Amino acid sequence: MFDAPWRRKFQRRVRNWFASNARDLPWRRTTDPYRVWVSEVMLQQTQVQTVVGYYERFLRRFPNVRSLAAAEESAVLRQWEGLGYYRRARQMHRAAQAIVRDHQGKFPTDVEDVYQLPGIGRYTAHAILCFSQDARLPIVEANTQRLFARLLELEEDPTRSKGQRSLWQFAAWLLPRQSVSSFNQALMELGSLVCTPKTPSCTGCPVRDLCPTFSRGRQSEIPIAKQKMNYESRLEVAWIVPDLAGRVVVRHCQPKERWAGLWDFPRYHPGVATPRLAVARSMQQLAVDVGKVVQPTELICTMQHGVTKYRITLKVQRCLATETWPLPQHYRWASQEELIELPLNQTARKIARLLIAL
Repeated sequence: MFDAPWRRKFQRRVRNWFASNARDLPWRRTTDPYRVWVSEVMLQQTQVQTVVGYYERFLRRFPNVRSLAAAEESAVLRQWEGLGYYRRARQMHRAAQAIVRDHQGKFPTDVEDVYQLPGIGRYTAHAILCFSQDARLPIVEANTQRLFARLLELEEDPTRSKGQRSLWQFAAWLLPRQSVSSFNQALMELGSLVCTPKTPSCTGCPVRDLCPTFSRGRQSEIPIAKQKMNYESRLEVAWIVPDLAGRVVVRHCQPKERWAGLWDFPRYHPGVATPRLAVARSMQQLAVDVGKVVQPTELICTMQHGVTKYRITLKVQRCLATETWPLPQHYRWASQEELIELPLNQTARKIARLLIAL
């Protein structure tokens, strides 16, 4: 089935489809490797429509690799706030510093050098060099992974090593000799807009008659589904500790902690099932951590959110305002104006906006 005539037909149809259906996205208007890199990192595990605004704001603040390298980590995280997976931003910041230090501020063009940068794996390295240099490199990411799995009628889990080997080999075999960048983007676009995870738009697919999964009606079976994650429910308590001037206590999340590098309100997982007991136990720990016993007053709100395998119910509890006292390391008093500027995790930002509105 997969011979040279098949490949030429596939390439031609995909290119023609892309010429009429490509979305006008800001990162497609540049061949600057720095800007391509920013977009590729942001697009990891994040939807395109969410990324567009962040991408444009980030580049206004950090227009080149030197400006990113010179920035404080807190400033980078503040621009990233809301995108989640903050490790991406910290690694990109470290990679920018490595580019300035080791490559005179110019993004490397050798794929082996790109592999050495923090946070850049095979897909990201290939995407940056392909889209900026038209390098003849295959690309396998979420959308092309699904597309290739269906074209191959892959019976393996595409995320496991055996499935990945098959997909990368197929991606390399598919590549044309010229205009590789537009071809790879066409494949990604086809996977994103047509060959979707559920109810793919096969009737509008330019290569449906080349796809064995379509011909056998197996679109709902392939790719082989990953094992579903078992989510764990947990109850947490966040504390709003104000002083008489209206400032509140915040904590800098430390390395290897959830949201490392960001700021949060004092937050606890007491490991108990009832809110009343959770508040009581977390209040005891709060007193130890901030060096003062505080008096709780009211429950401000309850939030529901997810982090990795956890489904969290967060109780936001306010304390009685009190005189200021010296806080231990990693804690500080923050005014409303400072809360606006500090990089906060997403739920902490919601709490901060609620406090400012009260």
